[in-house]
Amino acid sequence: MASRLTLALPKGRVLTDSLAALRRAGLRLELSDDARALRHDAGDADVIVVRNADVPTYVELGVADAGVVGKDVLLEAACRVYEPVDLGFAACRLALIRPEGARQPIRRVASKYPRLTARYLAGRGSTAEVVKLTGNVELACLTGLADAVVDIVETGGTLRANRLEEVDLILASSARFVVNRAALKLRAEELKPLIAALRLGAEAG
Repeated sequence: MASRLTLALPKGRVLTDSLAALRRAGLRLELSDDARALRHDAGDADVIVVRNADVPTYVELGVADAGVVGKDVLLEAACRVYEPVDLGFAACRLALIRPEGARQPIRRVASKYPRLTARYLAGRGSTAEVVKLTGNVELACLTGLADAVVDIVETGGTLRANRLEEVDLILASSARFVVNRAALKLRAEELKPLIAALRLGAEAG
């Protein structure tokens, strides 16, 4: 008898939306109430709860058959996975951000997305240095560490509160259902109907 699917889902608020989408697609999933649990016998599938940035790696290397991750994270990771469904939630945008009214040349850019930032700058002929940060990158502009930052924007409230502004849109992002390449072939009987149901749910939502 084949083992159940293993799904890698991101920690935080996207987890709730991910579970809801998968349930609407027909999976019975219930996670343990233990907040410390990292792996769950969740009903129709095993669920591992990981950092958003780690989802592509778990799926690419086959530890998970499939998962949910933001398009921004997926592009930054550059992992070889299938991306069959745009789930439509967790919508945001990756933008170049500067202090309001800044006009000086951009010589250094801070970001949690160094790969995407370097590609964006290269596409515009910029030789600015890219500095990788893992915390609140907006602080880099406020302290003079960088002339600009590249980060995710949802409502823009944090930017307005700190007198920062978006000066260029790099990409729009939302949550994607991603699948391990080998699993899509070996477990097609389980995964293809799930993908079809998720697509219907995303279109209806």
